Amino acid sequence: MFIIAEIGTSHGGNINKAKKLIDCALNAGADAVKFQWVYADEILHPNTGYVTLPGGKIRLYDKYKELEVSPSFFLECKEYAKSKKIKFICTPFGLKSLKELVKINPDYIKIASPELNHIPLLKSLANIRKEKDIPIIISSGVSTLNDIEKALSILGNRNITLLHCVTFYPAPEEEYNLKVLKTLSEKFNIPVGVSDHSLNPVLVPALSFAMGGTMIEKHITLSKTTDGLDDPVALTEEQFSQMCFCINQCKALLKRYEEKGIDLIIQQMKDEFSNEVVNKVLGSGEKKLASIEEQNYGRTNRSLHFMRDMQKGELIKESDIGILRTEKELTPGISPEFYDSVINRTLTRDISAGEGVQLKDYK
Repeated sequence: MFIIAEIGTSHGGNINKAKKLIDCALNAGADAVKFQWVYADEILHPNTGYVTLPGGKIRLYDKYKELEVSPSFFLECKEYAKSKKIKFICTPFGLKSLKELVKINPDYIKIASPELNHIPLLKSLANIRKEKDIPIIISSGVSTLNDIEKALSILGNRNITLLHCVTFYPAPEEEYNLKVLKTLSEKFNIPVGVSDHSLNPVLVPALSFAMGGTMIEKHITLSKTTDGLDDPVALTEEQFSQMCFCINQCKALLKRYEEKGIDLIIQQMKDEFSNEVVNKVLGSGEKKLASIEEQNYGRTNRSLHFMRDMQKGELIKESDIGILRTEKELTPGISPEFYDSVINRTLTRDISAGEGVQLKDYK
């Protein structure tokens, strides 16, 4: 199983902290580190709402602005990871960050769950891969089977790993439905794994391995009490080491006992956590939204939003429309699939900046 330490934006823009996190991941036993290439305008509208962090309440957009760094920052992180012989993975969130990321030649590109329906981003990545065969990882939190099918119809299934995910922080272990890994693997004929946002270091990772997962991703942090967006749900180095040790034990059981090793892994988890808990984590195997995700479907994934105040009768230009996460306070818009049909259309009503685009808004 390939183990990814998700650093994300926990570096806070500090290159020394980023290097400490890479060292932490390496010491813990990770195979790769993953960063997030953030430009706030590629992710959110300024009016999206507020988030409460250890330092107080702040506009979510402003927090993302604070996390913006130069391309040279990521190049230095990549070169440092390379010097330590650990793989470098990064997530872009729009066309600008994707273009800049490709220039530094990452080992993998990761598409996060909310961007699974960012159609222009996926199309751009598919075109890039015609000339540059960069391995791709895609997460499938807060998504339906149909959403995954649409994404893969653009990207193809060559050199791609699909990660099952529950998009909630922290995600309850009993929502993971890990039997779905077999469902997804058979449906799409690609390697599968899990992007795990649960708090326990071993339960979901061990059972993911038992269900055929080939990759596990978990957040890592230097401290759970710092102000990184994901620090409260991340693992410390000690916890991450515990996860890696558990996965290595699982590998040893499978190697020694072959198929019987899977039963032994499941039984060990039942002995530690109970039959009831493990059966809930394994679930039914049917791909559907986790109940805890249902309220966020359409909000954390992408939809079309107006970028400025506009008046009835105006012509909608490309600069007027953003493909954004709705998140906190705004109303979700229509799917990014409709992007081309919106441009150069006439507004049928007055619009406030940030509003989600509706079919009735243009003609």
